[in-house]
Amino acid sequence: MNHYDVAIIGAGMAGASVASEIGGERSVLLLEAEDHPGYHATGRSAAFWTESYGGPLVQPLTSASRAFLENPPARFSSTGFLRPRGAVNIARADQTHLADQFLTDFADNELDLARWSWAQAASLMPGLKTQWTQVVYEPDCCDIDVAALHAAYLKDARRKGVALLCRAPVSQIRKVDGGWELVAGGEAHRAGQLVNAAGAWADNVARMAGVEPVGIQPLIRTMVQIETDPPSTQDMPLVVGLDGSFYFKPEAGGTYWLSPHDEIPAEPGDVAPDELSVAVAIDRFEKVLDVRVKRVVRKWAGLRSFAPDRLPVIGFDSVTEDYFWFAGQGGFGIQTAPATSKLARSLLLGEPRDDSLQMIDASLYAASRFAAET
Repeated sequence: MNHYDVAIIGAGMAGASVASEIGGERSVLLLEAEDHPGYHATGRSAAFWTESYGGPLVQPLTSASRAFLENPPARFSSTGFLRPRGAVNIARADQTHLADQFLTDFADNELDLARWSWAQAASLMPGLKTQWTQVVYEPDCCDIDVAALHAAYLKDARRKGVALLCRAPVSQIRKVDGGWELVAGGEAHRAGQLVNAAGAWADNVARMAGVEPVGIQPLIRTMVQIETDPPSTQDMPLVVGLDGSFYFKPEAGGTYWLSPHDEIPAEPGDVAPDELSVAVAIDRFEKVLDVRVKRVVRKWAGLRSFAPDRLPVIGFDSVTEDYFWFAGQGGFGIQTAPATSKLARSLLLGEPRDDSLQMIDASLYAASRFAAET
């Protein structure tokens, strides 16, 4: 039986980033149930980074991640992971309150937001229909190279001696003297600390370990790639409905990626898009831009997972020692990965926080916030 200081369950962006942060400081086992890491949520991301996404309580984590994503350490990556895009947050003429509330929500967060006219938005989005007069422009929005970031975390973890095991679903977890014993992929392992980075499976892993779940709910998010006439252009922004009913962005080959921003409760698993969600996505897109949809290029779905308050869960369980939650990262887990993994490192290693985290209120994300409810 192999012994490790820390075993991390899940090798998506969450698990890979934590492994990268604590590898070299501790002996680490990184377990992945699938044939390769990032098959579920990480590999199906819409791939944008925008500070307003997730709301004002998530925004500090996004902002704290920016410097790393733009200019990572040379040994981590020779290039950054962000490419400027810009975002246009829009609402109809009868929805002025949504634009007002959006600006109010972020008034104290020092985001670069500007109230725009329809004409200003239309200059970036030819074909914008005239009813979309409520516009808030977010110039700092970027595309994020999700695959490259995930690969860099995994490579860095390997360089630091982290042992990655794929095709190793965890079938048993039990508390033993000095830590945990796990059976994964038919093999037994021991670890002093257990990190639950299992995404949509986080509560299932908790139950297996005899830990009280915190209420992580997997939700289906549908994505559609379409070809239009006229085609998209790469200088177009991300477009987000302020009512939370859609977003879309230009993609390679003159296509668009779009989503109806759906959140359909589901059991953890390999989900697929349903035709109604695809039709809703296209209908909402056609209500925004005066373009003709020629065909659906492809469609897919992924799982986002949220805690009841829709904030990430980062920290030791309030009852079970040596059990660390790193879950509930919703749709913002990728854009916040540098900050959340550094926060996890400081807690796991018992060391001072990185300078980039000094303005972060870690209590907002602590697993102990659910103690009274359980």
